[in-house]
Amino acid sequence: MNFMNCLLSGCPKVPKAILFTLIIFFPLTGISFRGKANNMFMTEQQKSEIQRDSSGHESVYRVKRLEKPMKIDGDWDKKQWRHVRPLRLSHFMGQIPPFRPSVQAKMMYDDSNLYIIFRVHDRFVRSTVQDYNGPVSGDACVEFFFSPDTSLRKRYFNLEINAGGTALMACHVFLQKEYQKFSAEELDQIEIAHSLPRKIDPEMQDPVTWTLEYRLPLAILEKHSSVIHPQPGTVWRANFYKTSSKSSNPHWITWAKVENEKPNFHLPQFFGLIEFE
Repeated sequence: MNFMNCLLSGCPKVPKAILFTLIIFFPLTGISFRGKANNMFMTEQQKSEIQRDSSGHESVYRVKRLEKPMKIDGDWDKKQWRHVRPLRLSHFMGQIPPFRPSVQAKMMYDDSNLYIIFRVHDRFVRSTVQDYNGPVSGDACVEFFFSPDTSLRKRYFNLEINAGGTALMACHVFLQKEYQKFSAEELDQIEIAHSLPRKIDPEMQDPVTWTLEYRLPLAILEKHSSVIHPQPGTVWRANFYKTSSKSSNPHWITWAKVENEKPNFHLPQFFGLIEFE
């Protein structure tokens, strides 16, 4: 029996004047003792659902519009990025590494491009792949996977760039083995700036902070898939990743949490939401 039921049934030792006041007062204030008690016994799933965005997604990033052209130079602190809220990659897949890199990213857009910058506080950095569409995820690598048309939930792009600025990009359909690689001519149109040398070998074991920034033209996407062009109110689905699977400190880090036993970034059902403002 909760407290209000107790009052209504006439608890002993409660004067009638106080009883009348409590019965009238608590409903007006919106206080519910039953709700309060139940809240104490919420499951973790219920708590998570309450904390989620109204869309039902835990990970939502709102993307500001870039009003004027911006130089791509890898400068995290320049004025165009200064008032853009960063997102943080904090979910680890697979075994937790001895050293945990700290990774943030920011994103903007204009009529023709996406702009993304990563900042990584890192150790055990290697970057050896220098050919387009090579196995860059074995190096220190930051990645952006995205579905630019939410009606095609299984179709997505992956753009992976190692710390030396070498890119891999493709268009996938979930669970299909065949995929469309971007050509060298298309990848040449992605303007990339990186703070570390193009090649890092042997591995850099000391602490280092590195950045990687790029401008991704929307036009190169449209050959491969439907693209809903960003404008205020447009929503994409996406995830941001950091990996270095072949280093002495292998790790797989995500922005939106991925529920999978083994590290696997190619799971679009776990993408978060990108909302353009």
